[in-house]
Amino acid sequence: MKKLLNTLYITSPDSYLSLDGENVVILDNDQEIGRIPLHNLEAIVSFGYRGASPSLMGGCASRNISLCFLSPQGKFLARVTGGVRGNVLLRKKQYEVSADAGTALGIARNCILGKVYNSRWVLERAVRDHSMQIDVDKVKQASDFLQRSLSNIEVCGDAAQLRGFEGEAASVYFGVFNELILQQKKDFVFSGRNKRPPLDNVNAMLSFVYTLLTNMVASALETVGLDPYVGFMHTDRPGRVSLALDLIEELRPVLADRFVLTLINKKMVTAKDFTKKEDGAVLLSDSSRKDLLTEWQNKKKEVITHPFLGEKVEWGMIPFVQAMLLARYLRGDLDEYPPFFWK
Repeated sequence: MKKLLNTLYITSPDSYLSLDGENVVILDNDQEIGRIPLHNLEAIVSFGYRGASPSLMGGCASRNISLCFLSPQGKFLARVTGGVRGNVLLRKKQYEVSADAGTALGIARNCILGKVYNSRWVLERAVRDHSMQIDVDKVKQASDFLQRSLSNIEVCGDAAQLRGFEGEAASVYFGVFNELILQQKKDFVFSGRNKRPPLDNVNAMLSFVYTLLTNMVASALETVGLDPYVGFMHTDRPGRVSLALDLIEELRPVLADRFVLTLINKKMVTAKDFTKKEDGAVLLSDSSRKDLLTEWQNKKKEVITHPFLGEKVEWGMIPFVQAMLLARYLRGDLDEYPPFFWK
């Protein structure tokens, strides 16, 4: 159970929510483990299948408190809302901002600043911790390039130019990514990013984990009432969660990429976990995907300090925090959207 920005998160899959007077009561195996006054809350998000009492759902609806249900893995299931509170108005504002090139660029720019900053942090961390195992000069050169890119992105005033800076930075970052693979180097060779289909073991893992991260962010956007299909940098396309793709940019390096590197370097995956199809596509085996999902769930439980809020949260909560911060910016509560700058 965690309260962030007036949103209550229930992370135990066995918890049941009920109403007692003006309080939401959290029960685990019929034992009360917590209660919070409803007037302190704007939203409740439950990661579990046991659900909530009809009286709590009615109480939340009458008080305009959003009540969201997600699976224990973070897949969005449903949301109970009262009236139109915020959700319709918030989405209307989202659509207005998406159509306003200048404001949309500001949000997109911050997302890319977060991505490049965090990519550089990953490289600097490797230099600090593994200087005897990597080509330090090569990695430092890439890190210096990313540092210069940050200065260019900060003053960028054009969406096409922003995409150019982002593409250059990604190319340089992935150009030294193979240096970060410290074990099993023969079986996990990375010579560049490829997808649709992935053509090597590393890209197969990156693509799979990026998909997991995208689903997490899309669920987070749903819980705060934003439309995950209307973005500010990625263009609208039927079936494409453009806003989720915007927000995962800043989380790719520190959450997804580092997770993949950890699995390889700790030999939690090996070459036998992959199969190669006739067209050259490389895929994780079914059993390996299940093992990876288990490790991903464990990763999401690790506790960090959020750099903007200064509060301790689990990694799995970061997409929800960023979605809330974006919603608050769109509502006018923040001067700008604060990207996730990992330290």
